[in-house]
Amino acid sequence: MMQDFFEPGAVFHVFNRGNNQEDIFIEERNYDFFLALMQKYLLPIADIYAYCLLRNHFHIALRIKDEEFLPDKFRVKSYLAFSNLFNAYTKAVNKAYNRKGSLFQEHIHRNRVEDEDYLIQLIAYIHLNPVKHHFTDNHKAYRYSSYQAYMSDKPTHIHREYIMNILGDKTNFEYWHDQNRLNLENKINDI
Repeated sequence: MMQDFFEPGAVFHVFNRGNNQEDIFIEERNYDFFLALMQKYLLPIADIYAYCLLRNHFHIALRIKDEEFLPDKFRVKSYLAFSNLFNAYTKAVNKAYNRKGSLFQEHIHRNRVEDEDYLIQLIAYIHLNPVKHHFTDNHKAYRYSSYQAYMSDKPTHIHREYIMNILGDKTNFEYWHDQNRLNLENKINDI
């Protein structure tokens, strides 16, 4: 299956998992380091709407900046920012844990998000992922997702204004997640 081009102005769901389903985040400092690398490499080329880092995989919803706002070296090759992020992270993990080889499974996966309805579904899906995979019972308190950035008034690198404009306010944002969580729990209980 051919991967979609990281087109300027387009929104994507970016995700990947550990090679051979191994953990990509071994201890807490790994999550923090990955988030720092996201800021360093992705913020110059993208607005990040949501993320969630789990022990063996991650999800990011983002919008590639319009071409005129992209640094020159990324206008034609916006994928290089992702490559730089994953290479830097892999090298650091390999060095810290005395391992060799690929940390991530194949190439980064990406799905284009074509409309706002799908985008707000995706935001809830990303934030509820720790519940879905039984990492926590409380998505609101999960430290390695962007959910808390939405509920806070503190400055953040998360581009929350766009999503809040769609959903209205924090109360609706929380309600949207709670409804999606009920749907998720009903699906799990039906299995």
